[in-house]
Amino acid sequence: MSHLGCLTIAYDTIEQPLLLIQGICASLGLEIGTNLHLAINCAAHELMDYSKGKYEVLTGAHRSAAEMVDLYVDLVNKFPSIIALIDPFRKEDTEQWDSLYNALGSRCYVIAGSASKSVSKLLEEGNISIPKSSGLVIKHTNQTTMSDLVEVTNLIDSKKHIAVLGSTDGESSDDSLVDLAVGLGVRFIKLGGLSRGERVTKYNRVFTVEEELVQHGTLGFSGELTFFNLNEEEEKAAQALEAEAALAGELPEPPEPIFPTEVVEEST
Repeated sequence: MSHLGCLTIAYDTIEQPLLLIQGICASLGLEIGTNLHLAINCAAHELMDYSKGKYEVLTGAHRSAAEMVDLYVDLVNKFPSIIALIDPFRKEDTEQWDSLYNALGSRCYVIAGSASKSVSKLLEEGNISIPKSSGLVIKHTNQTTMSDLVEVTNLIDSKKHIAVLGSTDGESSDDSLVDLAVGLGVRFIKLGGLSRGERVTKYNRVFTVEEELVQHGTLGFSGELTFFNLNEEEEKAAQALEAEAALAGELPEPPEPIFPTEVVEEST
């Protein structure tokens, strides 16, 4: 079991745990991709074999950063219920972040967690585009104030990215993180597995908040997932500018202005 409360079970293939989840959902009468969706915390920085300069995706199976792009695309093609990949690469592999975003950004969130900058750095620089992603995982650490979290969430929203509030290592049984996520209005909350008390209390708080909102008639639903592909938006903006420029080129030249003749009186 990991420190995040997740079961760490060995599998022969990457697809096996996903197939197991599909089978469990089917036995419970849940339709995966409708009743629930999947997000994979890839934690690529933990997979890197620095002696080989490659990611060890399975024991003895190594992939280069470029090969990992194909692996993720193939996985999402096989399992379209995967709506998010968190930390699919190390932050140093910026070219592969770009490639994966270009390939999957219109149907899967590519999220930077450990690969993103700290909240203080994000606020200082105001730049969330490196690495290229659909959104960021933000955390409430000792160095981060509530005002910082509100400000960085607004920054992320203004850049048309999604915010994910994540739990930290060494969590206590305090469940206020759930209330904070609701107050900030983040798109997702990342709590870890269900096998440790400090994680379970937070899931219990999620259910309690949901029940309270139902009782007050204020529970809302997010509706359909929206994937915002910045590349497509940039292309549309460029096309709009080109169209405006072409239209301006078709207009006739404005006539030369005609000014009244100026009469200068000479004094004698």
